Amino acid sequence: MPTQLLFTRFLNAHFAAPVDSLLAAFHITPDHPAAPISNELAMELLIFAALLVYFIAVRATLSVEKPGVIQHAAEVINSFVGDQSESIIGHGYERFTSYLTVLFLFILLGNLMGLVPGLVSPTANVVVPLGFAVVTFLYYHYHGIRSNGAGYIKQFLGPVWWLYPLMLPIEIISHCARVLSLTVRLYANMFAGDLVTLAFFSLVPVGIPLVFLCLHLGVAVVQAYVFMLLSMIYLSLAVAHDH
Repeated sequence: MPTQLLFTRFLNAHFAAPVDSLLAAFHITPDHPAAPISNELAMELLIFAALLVYFIAVRATLSVEKPGVIQHAAEVINSFVGDQSESIIGHGYERFTSYLTVLFLFILLGNLMGLVPGLVSPTANVVVPLGFAVVTFLYYHYHGIRSNGAGYIKQFLGPVWWLYPLMLPIEIISHCARVLSLTVRLYANMFAGDLVTLAFFSLVPVGIPLVFLCLHLGVAVVQAYVFMLLSMIYLSLAVAHDH
């Protein structure tokens, strides 16, 4: 039985049976039927709940005359993501802002969870960054096809027709490598950050670990920003009309 956090134990105690039934419907047998919910999934559910409460609070407190703290925070985040999107994607960036904002906030909260006692960073498990990368991969290809129609295939063929047979496999491999790049960059940095912080807490529990906690905080913010930034770049290339 894997080590479970308090919140994970709570979820498994109340929802293990329905989760097992759901997995059985897809012919999946968990390694531990009594605890099918992992710590990483529990943390993701916690982030989802926190963001849901946040967005509901933003919607409920919207005011033109007397904007509150929550509204100001939402406007700052939306303005930050929007400005970045406009500079990279250009015309029509508005339709991607909501996805990019949620992606940034979800990854940021996931990265920061490792700083909270009793919680872990779900992004330090390779499956979670892989999920973000695959969803982003599908998302920008969907909008690439939506914006360019059948002409989107030209992005994979290059400018010279007689190089099409060579360029097509190279471009396919290149796009698949983007998934690997997004996954490894986020996972490796967060896993290393958690490992270093834990190691120094074990060796010197007072003083020095605070330095690494600050470094972890910086890495968490930077990695969330880099993931969002690369997603914007891939989107800008996919929806461009000058392939």
